[in-house]
Amino acid sequence: MEVAVYNLSGKETGKKVVLDDKIFGVEPNDHAIYLAVKQYSANQRQGTHSSKEVSMLSGSTRKIKRQKGTGTARAGSIKSPIFRGGARVFGPEPRVYNFKLNKKLKNIARLSALTYKAQESAVKVIEDINFDAPKTSKMVEILKNLELNEKKTLIVLNDINKNVYLSTRNLQGVTVLRVSDLNTYEILKAKNLLVAESSLEGFSSLV
Repeated sequence: MEVAVYNLSGKETGKKVVLDDKIFGVEPNDHAIYLAVKQYSANQRQGTHSSKEVSMLSGSTRKIKRQKGTGTARAGSIKSPIFRGGARVFGPEPRVYNFKLNKKLKNIARLSALTYKAQESAVKVIEDINFDAPKTSKMVEILKNLELNEKKTLIVLNDINKNVYLSTRNLQGVTVLRVSDLNTYEILKAKNLLVAESSLEGFSSLV
């Protein structure tokens, strides 16, 4: 697939680049995408949720009323789950949600996500962005020139530029990643991929 290269003013430079079909033109695997996104989401969970069962509560174990003749259910302890402040039945316990996926499957999912973006014409190639100092307003201007200022955008760089990163940190819906850090979740979450021209060579390492 051939796409135009844009400058920071949002105009076509006249140059064309070819997006490798091995990366942006594979046969998408929806199940691989599902598993990769599921793993990413699971890995973000802290799993620190917790509740106390009867044995974990401090409190009197004295039988609070006689067994029979009260007309109500029997109860053996104030720590019973049926009382306010009592224990919780089958409550959540700390656990690890992480699970492993085969590297090959994760790679297939990532290439599938990139292919979908290419099919949607949601991949734009731009000249390299270099800021002498962090400037959010300058980044906003670039996105506006490219008509991406109101869309979730993933900016892909060959290597992280600190000034570019700091210029986007306060922009909602804008993420900056290196090619080597691309993952299926971030690719799909973005409405558009803004790829720096110098990072195109790095995509070959994803195959």
